[in-house]
Amino acid sequence: MSDLSTMDLELVDAATEVIKSNIDLVSFNHTVGAAVRCTNGNVYTGVNVYSNHGACAEIIALGTAISRGERDFECIVAVGGDHFDMIYSPCGDCRQFILEYAPACEIIVSTEEGAKKIKITDLIPYAYHRSE
Repeated sequence: MSDLSTMDLELVDAATEVIKSNIDLVSFNHTVGAAVRCTNGNVYTGVNVYSNHGACAEIIALGTAISRGERDFECIVAVGGDHFDMIYSPCGDCRQFILEYAPACEIIVSTEEGAKKIKITDLIPYAYHRSE
């Protein structure tokens, strides 16, 4: 994971641990874990929730942080895969959610060169904004 700091690697570990400790392929099919780090250093985690109106792990992690009064986010990552060793890019819904609620937040993504952090505006350059 080339471009990541120790704090970023700890964030990946937090996302990995939350899905490892909450995986439930029988009843709920939780398969993705996410972790978000706030600018004050607090880390919040979440797992995806499958249903007709399911929520991704990134939205759960951000929602948990927001419900605890956090408003300033620094970095977010989602992990999954058979061995929980894959970093996932956010889906379109998550990209829009991150842009609206955490526009300064960087996202850890997997590239051919390894994991790196990018800005949400690089993932969704022509995004809808509520002010439009």
